[in-house]
Amino acid sequence: MNKKLVYIIIGIVTLIFGVLIFSSINIYNNLVSSKESVDNNLSKISVQLERRADLIPNLVTTVKGYIKHEQSVINSITSSREKLVNADTVEEKAEANNQLSAALNNLFVIVENYPDLKSNVNFIQLQDELAGTENRIAVARTDYNNAVKEYNQNIKYFPQNIIANMFDFEEQEYFEASNASNGVPNVSFE
Repeated sequence: MNKKLVYIIIGIVTLIFGVLIFSSINIYNNLVSSKESVDNNLSKISVQLERRADLIPNLVTTVKGYIKHEQSVINSITSSREKLVNADTVEEKAEANNQLSAALNNLFVIVENYPDLKSNVNFIQLQDELAGTENRIAVARTDYNNAVKEYNQNIKYFPQNIIANMFDFEEQEYFEASNASNGVPNVSFE
């Protein structure tokens, strides 16, 4: 009888240990999946920011011939674009994106004084592409922030927080727009 009790205890301990191991593996895999979702959504933002940055030289070239007296605006856009292209962290990308939005807003205000430019086919096409890109950036930013929220919650919930701490899962930053940007720049000239 004593041997039988030892086998039962060993069996129960083994079962409990197995359940704990299986649960830990499942939690770890869910955390990895959640982190990958954050990284994937950040790369979508990066793609759209790069697309936007690629449109800027064409926009600047089209506008340069018309607004020769507004060189500071062109320089501001070029400088902001360079910061965006060279940004590494989420915070740097958000800040550079906000600076570029402000510079583009200034450009579009100035463009109002140049009716020939507003009717230029290349400018109109670039304006439409930029508006579409701005919308894609907003969607990508929302998707990223939703993924970050889910991930950050997952690493804080019990018992996931134990596994998260063991494997150095760190809280991620949100991609936040500044209060000054107030969303998408207005690119309508009607």
